[in-house]
Amino acid sequence: MSQSVALIDVGMTFGAARAVGGVSFTVPGGEFFSILGPSGCGKTTILRMIAGFLAPTEGRVEIGGRDMAGLGPNQRPTAMIFQSLALFPLMSVRDNIAFGLEARGVDRKTRRAKADALLALIALEGYGERMPGELSGGQRQRVAIARALAVEPEVLLLDEPLSALDLKLRQHMRAELRALQRRTGVTFIYITHDQSEALAMSDRVAVMSAGVLQQVATPQALYADPATPFVAGFVGENNAFQGVVVDMGEGMAALDTRAGRLTGRAGPGLARGAMATLYVRPEALSADPGRRDADGNAVRATV
Repeated sequence: MSQSVALIDVGMTFGAARAVGGVSFTVPGGEFFSILGPSGCGKTTILRMIAGFLAPTEGRVEIGGRDMAGLGPNQRPTAMIFQSLALFPLMSVRDNIAFGLEARGVDRKTRRAKADALLALIALEGYGERMPGELSGGQRQRVAIARALAVEPEVLLLDEPLSALDLKLRQHMRAELRALQRRTGVTFIYITHDQSEALAMSDRVAVMSAGVLQQVATPQALYADPATPFVAGFVGENNAFQGVVVDMGEGMAALDTRAGRLTGRAGPGLARGAMATLYVRPEALSADPGRRDADGNAVRATV
């Protein structure tokens, strides 16, 4: 059975550098949860703290309601897939999948049966005797996932596993990963800097920047209602109009910008006289060649 994961005020400091600061979120059991952000934002550090490879300098990690403090990676109900996949090149595909079971003392007959069942799950029946070098990139990716699932983790941690694949194969593997997660019901926590991956696969997404959690929401909510300027600029495309707040009321704010006076939903903490930015999605713009005035949210422009 999959388990929930909770981070409570988790922080990580390396010397004088603060990599992660006071992050809290909960991932319900069986959810596909992505952590999205640019390189160096702290997302992989968070994954390693969940896995037990790093101990947080503050806060705690809970899995299934149990505090993981003092428990190493082999004592946690997790499995992790790294960017490099790390398949053993001199082992067959079947032996790669069964490696974790062998390390736990599972007998050969049971290991083989489990590996063959997982080969069927990842649509690689008949590939058990092949070597990793005889597989395509996508096939190796599936074998790495099967090896992680062989030990029946309650939480599967994936650290940018598609980053080395070409665009077409990445798009194909997104669909396969999502389908596999739905079939197994295992909690997936997926790390990526690619917003299209996160938005396409996830039930919910956490957006990180400079070690700080910016927002946790569904892909639809991240796009339609970003909580911070960083999320608005990082998730999807946007047109940004900077200006001064000249009027507010009923949850709306009017800005005087270089393009004229524009009105939009007011973010928290906004006040008259403050500098602000109005973000407009491309699909919210339309051209009206016959219009001469610029009343309301309209600007004059030359194409």
